[in-house]
Amino acid sequence: EGANLALYRFSKYKVKENDNSKNVDEIRFIEEDRKTVQGVKNGVEKGKIISDSVNFARDLINHPANDMTPTILAETAKKMAGANRIKCTVLSRPQIEKLGMGAYLGVAQGSEEPLRFIILEYNGGKKGEKPVVIVGKAITFDSGGISLKPAEGMGKMKYDMSGGAATIGVLRAASMLRLPLNIVGLLPATENMPSGTAIRPGDVLRSMSGRTIEIISTDAEGRLALSDALFYATRYKPRWIIDIATLTGACAVALGNHAIGMLGNDKELKDRITAAGDKVWERVWEMPLWDDYAEQIKSPVADIKNSGGREGGVMTAAIFLSKFVEDYPWVHLDIASTAWNDKEKAYVPAGPTAIGVRLILQLLIDA
Repeated sequence: EGANLALYRFSKYKVKENDNSKNVDEIRFIEEDRKTVQGVKNGVEKGKIISDSVNFARDLINHPANDMTPTILAETAKKMAGANRIKCTVLSRPQIEKLGMGAYLGVAQGSEEPLRFIILEYNGGKKGEKPVVIVGKAITFDSGGISLKPAEGMGKMKYDMSGGAATIGVLRAASMLRLPLNIVGLLPATENMPSGTAIRPGDVLRSMSGRTIEIISTDAEGRLALSDALFYATRYKPRWIIDIATLTGACAVALGNHAIGMLGNDKELKDRITAAGDKVWERVWEMPLWDDYAEQIKSPVADIKNSGGREGGVMTAAIFLSKFVEDYPWVHLDIASTAWNDKEKAYVPAGPTAIGVRLILQLLIDA
């Protein structure tokens, strides 16, 4: 697993491969005891499935936004699903409008690229067994919208669909490993762009749940798309809901680039995720989900506002999301500071990390 992750390279757009690049063509595993050979083979195969799924997600994130639009992401998900006994349903604007996903539609209305709501369903468990629903933020490019981001570093914003890519990677591996669970992946895919049709600060949107949302910053768009996807997740009456998202710059300020911010409403699920993170070294750190933070997102004109300001940004974003999961066990994973490496680390090359794939898989394996 470590070798395959460390050898990852993304060279699709290079006309000529770097002659000095280090490549390993073959790895051999030696086992002296015949009795354990099959166990070693099984372990190698499992490690390859997991690491290939991480690298699959890394590829999705590495593609530039012009080659990884919501439509292309949906087509890629559908192709992956078709090869792996996974049902894939893709909803377009008329169907999304019919569902009343006004928050998600609001994010999309500034872009000329059509939005796509991607639903992946893997049924490895018993019929009727409550599924685990994973919701991945899938903003294929985030300019900030009218609340435009600074030019410096904006090119990296193709990584804003890292949560969605991780979700696809998890479903791929879960099917190939034949995990005895029912798992659903939801990806609200869109761009966040500034234009004459884009939402503005001060606008009010109506979400699928019926709650109205005052827009304070159009750059707090991920939680808008996620709010409708999380509420959609409750339709499955799930065992757990897990969302994974490059949600807040505040997470980097709080935790640097070593820990995933974790918040949620269910202690057992949080404990399970913490244990899984320690096993695969994709560690999480719990942040408080106190009602006190809800004061910051109270709106004078709507039910809620989409930003509570700079202070406590990790918590206020999670409090926002918590309003849309009803009473189902839910955990939010903020990977904004861990989804991209500026410098190479051990088995994680510079660029997208696809963090969360191994973490969530380990959680599902141990479930």
